[in-house]
Amino acid sequence: MAVPTNQAAWINDKNAKPLEVKESPYPKPGPNELVIKNAAVAINPIDWLLQETGHLAFTWIKYPFIFGSDLSGEVAEVGSEVTRFKVGDRVLALGAGTDQDRNNAAEGAFQNYTVVMDIFASHIPSTLSYQDAAVLPLGLTTAAAGLFQEDSLNLQLPTVPPQAPTGKAVLIWGGSTSVGSNAIQLAAAAGYEVFTTSSPRNFDYVKKLGASHVFDYNSKAIVKDLIAALADRTVAGAYAIGVNSLPLCVDIIAKTKGVKFVSDVGSVDIPKDKKLSGFTLIPFLLGTMSRGASLWFKTKRTGVRTKFIYATDIKKTNVAKAIFEDFLPEALAEGRFIPSPEPLVIGQGLENIQSGYDQLKKGVSAKKVVVTL
Repeated sequence: MAVPTNQAAWINDKNAKPLEVKESPYPKPGPNELVIKNAAVAINPIDWLLQETGHLAFTWIKYPFIFGSDLSGEVAEVGSEVTRFKVGDRVLALGAGTDQDRNNAAEGAFQNYTVVMDIFASHIPSTLSYQDAAVLPLGLTTAAAGLFQEDSLNLQLPTVPPQAPTGKAVLIWGGSTSVGSNAIQLAAAAGYEVFTTSSPRNFDYVKKLGASHVFDYNSKAIVKDLIAALADRTVAGAYAIGVNSLPLCVDIIAKTKGVKFVSDVGSVDIPKDKKLSGFTLIPFLLGTMSRGASLWFKTKRTGVRTKFIYATDIKKTNVAKAIFEDFLPEALAEGRFIPSPEPLVIGQGLENIQSGYDQLKKGVSAKKVVVTL
């Protein structure tokens, strides 16, 4: 069989713009890997941040490189030890190429063929479009890591049908975000009463996903209101998603009964109006350090523990199997899990990845930028 031709949207060097679409080697799968012929890919905030500042945080990346985490498509090849998938299967998958222990451009989503770990792939039903499926992987993985890892909130796992009510509540700050949309559904399927925040225009959206109670995060009384609403609940902890949400969640959890723990995806307000570099980021970093010191004293005073969540840590535990193999395929097939946020398809072809970066940098609410291939 002739080796397929592969192309990718390469970043040739740190801060390089625009991405360059050119030939890329066709990836070969390892024993527990799949090669996916991509039909759709989604763009996340981390992608444009990597283009701007990746050399500062992901120092192990050697350029040229291929970014991207979210993909869906058809299995083109399977590794020698893969038993769950076969060639031709429709799947969604997470590319983990930027992980330090992977550090592999072949695992980037922004190409025609991507190699992925089989533990980060799920079957999708024929009724689900590739562009809808592509919005899920990174948001789903990040949500699962913050909710179910033993060293995070350690909630019981979701099931189909949903677990019986636990009698416990969980606070998910930022319910209309990609991570929040998935976290609401996962927590509800695990049997928890979900309290969340969003802007009023997204109240109906997050309720559709399974939130029982929604609060306007712009309200000046948001902390007081949530403390009052949770006063008669046993709280299983909180998940802080969104700019400056962590200290607010700490304040709330400190005044409720239950688990004194907040998972945090580390969302910070990166300056977007100038070219980012070590020099231009100095004022931002100083401000971040100051807020970090204030938060450290607050957690010591209140006894609330926090943890930064790194999505792909679930590959080291049973959580990856529980979500990608045991829960998601059946939940999607039965229509019990809604791919969220909705895809915002901006074009077809790898040439659209850079414009997707630029659009996402300007701001997109309750939607996920998707490119079809």
